[in-house]
Amino acid sequence: MFSARQIFAQVQRRGFAASARQSSKVTVLGAAGGIGQPLSLLLKLNPRVSQLALYDIRLAPGVAADIGHINTKSEVRGYDPTPSGLAEALKGSEIVLIPAGVPRKPGMTRDDLFNTNASIVRDLAKAAADHAPEANILIISNPVNSTVPITAEVFKSKGVYNPKRLFGVTTLDVVRASRFISQLKNTDPANENITVVGGHSGATIVPLLSQAGFNLEGEQLDQYVHRVQFGGDEVVQAKDGAGSATLSMAMAGARFAESLLKAAQGQKNVIEPTFVDSPLYKDQGVEYFASNVELGPNGVEKIHPVGKITDYEQKLLDVCLKDLAGNINKGIKFVKENP
Repeated sequence: MFSARQIFAQVQRRGFAASARQSSKVTVLGAAGGIGQPLSLLLKLNPRVSQLALYDIRLAPGVAADIGHINTKSEVRGYDPTPSGLAEALKGSEIVLIPAGVPRKPGMTRDDLFNTNASIVRDLAKAAADHAPEANILIISNPVNSTVPITAEVFKSKGVYNPKRLFGVTTLDVVRASRFISQLKNTDPANENITVVGGHSGATIVPLLSQAGFNLEGEQLDQYVHRVQFGGDEVVQAKDGAGSATLSMAMAGARFAESLLKAAQGQKNVIEPTFVDSPLYKDQGVEYFASNVELGPNGVEKIHPVGKITDYEQKLLDVCLKDLAGNINKGIKFVKENP
């Protein structure tokens, strides 16, 4: 039999924590959903987490009772779906992960989710701004290209916006890009780490294979890029209307939370691609952009430029920037029209 700690070490092979050095409260908003439950499980197995606060509009206390039996040190508490319950879940939190929202169904794009998820994220962002204004906010709810700007606008309206503390979790794009190239090249996927820049939907996802030393060409390259950009569709179709990418997204969210915790607890050179308030393409009307970001105790430590890319990748980036500007503006417009 494997212990919980051994299972976590196997699932998270990329240098996840072996021991906790500081106490950290982590909150999951949407903890009973398809992403929220496995995400909460992985966070319970993370020894860097000392307190795990779970909130949802239903079943959060039950999820907390279930994973609270796991033999790791963190204390787990589920909160009732009330304003006071939400406030208590957020107070004192170092990291707030927001996977709340409705899942995609066959034929739906991430943008199709916009109207429902935009309202959910807006309301949770208001609570986070009121009760955890200094926390690192990790947005998982799709469409991330729009929900991150929504969250930023809410924080701005309350006078507590800190661009170094707001992250769109695009880690799943990195996970997929790394896994898919390993399948083509017969390498160990745990040793691959493909940089992915841009955004988190369709053509805004730009994998930079050239920077990892890979040289696909022609149809094979086109197919690889398409699979990275639309990998979520594979899962939606395979689940036949019963859900979207929940388990892999939970792993990606847990990985990014772990990276933030490592950086907060003093580890240097922690770098992850993530969708943040970025100066890289603001002159082109793109206020938020995912690139390699060095993390530190204060959140964003340094935003790395895209770097040298091929002509093929530049064409992908050009399309990305055009789409991304529209996605971002859509989120900003939503908050202005629906405060």
